[in-house]
This record gives sequence, C-alpha cells and structure tokens, in this order.
Amino acid sequence: MVRQIITLGGGGFSMEPENPLLDRYILNQSDKPNPKICFIPTASGDSDQYISKYYTFFDKENCRPSHLSLFKPPTRDLEGFLLEKDIIYVGGGNTKNLLVLWKEWGLDAVLRKAWEQGIVLAGISAGSICWFEEGVTDSYGDGLEPIKCLGFLKGSNCPHYDGETERRPAYHRFIHSGVIQPGIAADDGAAVHYIDQDIHGIISSRPNAKAYKVYYEEKINEIELETKFLGYSEMKGDL
Repeated sequence: MVRQIITLGGGGFSMEPENPLLDRYILNQSDKPNPKICFIPTASGDSDQYISKYYTFFDKENCRPSHLSLFKPPTRDLEGFLLEKDIIYVGGGNTKNLLVLWKEWGLDAVLRKAWEQGIVLAGISAGSICWFEEGVTDSYGDGLEPIKCLGFLKGSNCPHYDGETERRPAYHRFIHSGVIQPGIAADDGAAVHYIDQDIHGIISSRPNAKAYKVYYEEKINEIELETKFLGYSEMKGDL
C-alpha cells in the first residue's frame, strides 16, 4: 500500500483562491476519477469562513467534498467516516490545539490508520507540521516555538519559510541549539510530496517558491531542493 503525505508551506485554496495548482495536484494523487476529499479544520477552531472557502473551491472540482468538525461531529463513528475517504486535507491554524483535540478524540490513531491504508493525507501550515516528529509553531502566542507532533514523517518541518519574516531565523536558531531536529522548510506556494517517508518530489504554485533541507554541521546549512513549478496548465500529477 502506497502511503502518501503532501505538506504545503502555504498556498492552496485558503491563501491563493485564484491559483488552483496545489489543490488540483492533491486531487490528482488519488487513483479515483472523482475522489472523496474530507477537510479537517480543527486548527482553526472549525472556522465557518475557512470551511466556506474550502467548499467554494472544491465544489467546482472533480471530487466529492466533505468536512469533519469536532465541534459539530457528523457522526459518532469518526473512524468509519474518515476511512471511507480517498483524501484527507488538514487546514491551518493552531497546531497545539489541533494535536490536543485529535488525541482526545482518537483522531491521531485514525489518521495513522488512514495513511497506512493508502488514503492521501495533505495539509497546510499546522496541517503540514502535524505529520512530522517536530515543527515550528506560533501556537503559544507571541513568538515561535518548537512543538512535538505525530511523527508519521521523520525530522522537523517549518512552513511559511518566506512568508513570515521570523520563520527562517527561528528555524535556524532551533536547529543550531539542538532543541529541534534537522528537517524540511517550505515557502508559501511550495509543497513536498512524500511517498512512505521519503520525498517523492517538490512542486510549487509560484515560480520562485522552494523547499529546503536545513541541518547543522559546524554551521547551519540550508540546501535548496529541486522544485517543479506546476505552471498554469492542467497537470496530471506526474513528476
């Protein structure tokens, strides 16, 4: 069974409503012609506005969209609800609250089962960080902090690498001091596609958006990774 996770540093329907490239790429990673996609907006407190943006985009695509609210659960059988989907897309917001609520509801275990069963997992910002062992978050209020996450993917993650001025220096500082593992940073508009726990490819919706390997070896090293700009034509999901 192929296990896939697509992590967005930023972009997608919530940040680039007129640029469908990353979201269509996610849809194309399912082997279904009309995949069932479920949005989990826990990190935003199940924001009605965020959910509305999701449907505004995905209602027009070749898919069957739904969402899972933990504040207004659609069913008592959350596991059954999620495991019949083809794609699960996690929104941004407060990573700490997302992890606490998921653990309380048992979604951490359900999502691992979904991943192992070949359901495509994707997410932006908090929805990117959550899949790694560690991440850089603003969940605690002012400033950025390291956070322990689900650990489906090895190492650490930093989204919004070029979109928020404090992200890059904070990530460098945390890795240099050893409070966070080396990992992968992604600009707004860049996404990293993992198969199993390895990088399959990096794609972008913006010509200059990139992803980077960041580690400490005598000094902080930041290696720009090869990124494929998807352009504005219809893409087939091939790298």
